[in-house]
Amino acid sequence: MAEQGETVYFDGVSNRKHKVVIRFGPALEIVIDGALAATWPYGEVRRVDSGPGTLRLMCVAAPSLARIEIHDDALKHEVESRCPALQVRDDNKRQTLRIVLYSAAAIASFAGLLFYGIPLFAERLATVVPYSLERRLGEAVDKQVHLMFGDKLCTEPAGRAAFARLVERLQSAARLTEAFDVQVLQTAVPNAFALPGGRVYVTGGLLAQAKNPDEIAGVIAHELGHLHHRDSLRRLIQDGGTGFLVGILFGDVLGGSAIIFAARSLISGSYSRDAERGADAFSIDVMHRLGRSTKPLGELLVRISRPEVEKTLSILSSHPLTGERLKTMEQADQPVAGPELISADEWAALKAVCR
Repeated sequence: MAEQGETVYFDGVSNRKHKVVIRFGPALEIVIDGALAATWPYGEVRRVDSGPGTLRLMCVAAPSLARIEIHDDALKHEVESRCPALQVRDDNKRQTLRIVLYSAAAIASFAGLLFYGIPLFAERLATVVPYSLERRLGEAVDKQVHLMFGDKLCTEPAGRAAFARLVERLQSAARLTEAFDVQVLQTAVPNAFALPGGRVYVTGGLLAQAKNPDEIAGVIAHELGHLHHRDSLRRLIQDGGTGFLVGILFGDVLGGSAIIFAARSLISGSYSRDAERGADAFSIDVMHRLGRSTKPLGELLVRISRPEVEKTLSILSSHPLTGERLKTMEQADQPVAGPELISADEWAALKAVCR
């Protein structure tokens, strides 16, 4: 029968503090002045909250207020090794640590799916989605656009006719096999965005900022580039999240909050740098085929990127930076060799299309 270190004991009957010796026999034995004062079965010993450096114990079979306080580290370890209930706390700590680690792993996995898995899946999926399904997606998003902007299309007849003529010129030069439709949306925010399936919106606010038809033509050609590369579909899938991906896989793409969130993100979010560069390159090619300057789009981007102009996305994206985009368009510029896209009178009518 071994005995170790001196410690403090409260018998639970009086408030007197006893200096005792702990002995380890068939049970934990509490010795006062050489006499056995109490015996605590190892299986009945429990831990009680205490301050740093102190192991405070109670016994289920002892008076409810009886306590032992141990300060010696070697004695603490010996008691903990002999009392099974004291080891449970260590197991609980290990279990808590496991839960924390598993939770961290789950969060890391979710973050990996969010930032790497979904974009990669969207990249692959966008190339194989049938165009008929893409059009259905675009129609669903278009409904959200009309809900957000209140069906306010600019339809002044002379302006619409001029706009149709401009779009016709671009359609011929873009050489797209997919059908598309371009509308002017009545809002003061300068922006343009493309929806999956062929719908492009240019805002009245952007028309107000434009100084000539070539600037608007460059914008529309840029958005047609997004359509041609299926950037809008890719962004829609990516921002719609896992719920949206499941909807696509099972054919349910028109309902639920995923399409609403994805639509808002598509209207208000920017594309990646690579996507913007690709759309800019497409716009440059279209303007070259028309024999028109490529600089006006870059000049418009710089103008509407001023701090006092409210910015929203797509063509206003900072990916890549506006100055970098203007430089690219200046370097690609060629002498004007083609006719005016629309006449001065038609341009004046187009500027007034939302009045």
